[in-house]
Amino acid sequence: MAQHDMNIANQGFPAFRSDLNNALSAIQTNHSGTSRPTGAVAGQIWLDTTNATNPTLKFFDGTDDISLATIDYSANTVNWLDSTVSVTGLATTATGTVLTLSDTATTQTVNFIIDNEKEIRFSEADGNGSNYVALKAPASLASDVTFTLPSADGTADQVLKTDGSGNLSFTDVSGGISWQSSIVTGSTLTAVAGNGYWIDTTSNACTVTLPGSASVGDQIIFVDYARNWGTNAVTLNLNSLNYQGGTDNPVYDTVGQTVNIVYSGATNGWIPISDDDVADEGTIPPYSAEYLVVAGGGAGGTGNAGGGGAGGYLTNYGVSTITLTVGEVYTVTVGAGASVTVTPPSQNGTNGSNSVLSGTGISTITAIGGGYGGYDNNQGGSGGSGGGSGYIFTSSGGSGTVGQGNDGGSGAGNSSPPAFGAGGGGGAGAVGGNGTSSAAGNGGDGLSNSITGSATFYAGGGGGGANNNLPSAGSGGNGGGGAGSYITAATSGTANTGGGGGGGGQSGNSGAGGSGVVILRMADADYSGTTTGSPTVTTGVGGTDTVLVFTGSGSYTA
Repeated sequence: MAQHDMNIANQGFPAFRSDLNNALSAIQTNHSGTSRPTGAVAGQIWLDTTNATNPTLKFFDGTDDISLATIDYSANTVNWLDSTVSVTGLATTATGTVLTLSDTATTQTVNFIIDNEKEIRFSEADGNGSNYVALKAPASLASDVTFTLPSADGTADQVLKTDGSGNLSFTDVSGGISWQSSIVTGSTLTAVAGNGYWIDTTSNACTVTLPGSASVGDQIIFVDYARNWGTNAVTLNLNSLNYQGGTDNPVYDTVGQTVNIVYSGATNGWIPISDDDVADEGTIPPYSAEYLVVAGGGAGGTGNAGGGGAGGYLTNYGVSTITLTVGEVYTVTVGAGASVTVTPPSQNGTNGSNSVLSGTGISTITAIGGGYGGYDNNQGGSGGSGGGSGYIFTSSGGSGTVGQGNDGGSGAGNSSPPAFGAGGGGGAGAVGGNGTSSAAGNGGDGLSNSITGSATFYAGGGGGGANNNLPSAGSGGNGGGGAGSYITAATSGTANTGGGGGGGGQSGNSGAGGSGVVILRMADADYSGTTTGSPTVTTGVGGTDTVLVFTGSGSYTA
């Protein structure tokens, strides 16, 4: 690289040859240098090497140097310029002008190219790639146009719109719907054309006032946000415009409904282009289940005492079903049987404890604990089934609960010498037997239930006790009822049947009540597998069902 003033002075031969060679070298290198060559004249082209890797080709007009192009030695490219350009204001206007913007942090480069079709291209770095976006001016454009960008950002999915004078602003795409982010929960709403509304009528109905004026093509959409329109409806106030050619305010009261209306003009006004409901695919539907709930049995008394009543018995097996909601927890409480009544002294027994099944969407199912057996001249206690009365009490025994069990039996009465029996406790299927002069009353039978897949009796009453002169105590009812006694301890009710305990005789303790049980049955496909309390789980019952037997308190998550 060299520069020369292109003036060969008169001189001797060796100096002349050297001066000539320098001039030729300057021509070969386009007068390369970091400043304009000395002696440059108007029309001279020279290469400014101030930037050694990206020199600039310049033209001297006699006064100023005009930049023609920059040369990229690394990329082997030439970027032609129309003049020395200040990027501020973007004054470049000539056809083919390229403005290159580079992101130094990510080394990405995008070119803006003005081509000879009045088209601005946003292209790949080399400006010649097939991937580009172009903005093209109309053929009628006779002069330069200046666009003024808005000062603030728009929102998602908006476009730029000009006012006809080059002022740009963000706006929604024509014909689109602007969905409102706020959920409508109030009792009124003033709707605006072009909007979509989520309307939640969980707490109240909602009246929507439509626009008082509208243009053809205006559109509004309303959606049942919480699927409650079936309970609290949405009414459209027409606000003086027609609706499907009528003037009555329409009411929408279908669960999961979406109403999409478009204005057609003054004659027919607003017309729904859809008003369908949609299935609730986001919620798994509930499923059916059957149950057996038996409470704890009552204990017999001591001292010629009646038998304990069976625990209350409730079931829908084979009759109806309850509905369990997926994801909800159903709590199971298994009632304990009443404890043994100890003698001496002679005394009444105690009642068994309730069994309960409760949870979302079902009425709480409560089986009442069995009633106690009364001693001597005491009446038996009331409960799920009533307890038997003492041997002297001749009226009826304790009362059972309607729909859950039966009354206990009465005593035979007293004589001299006393030789009479006490009443038996009531069972789910029968009343307790009455005591007589020859025997104590038997416990009432329970009921058979096949919810587990096998027929099993539950909730039998306890047998009545007898005195020493009458060694014929009452037997326990079928379904776990304990037998009474006359000298030794009476028999307890069977665990997890709700059977009543036997009544004690003239001496000896009573029998305890048997604990209750809660059983659930549902389809194998519905069973969630989530429980607490360690119930016994059996699948494939009857070929299709799962059975959960709770012998202690726990829970099931549907």
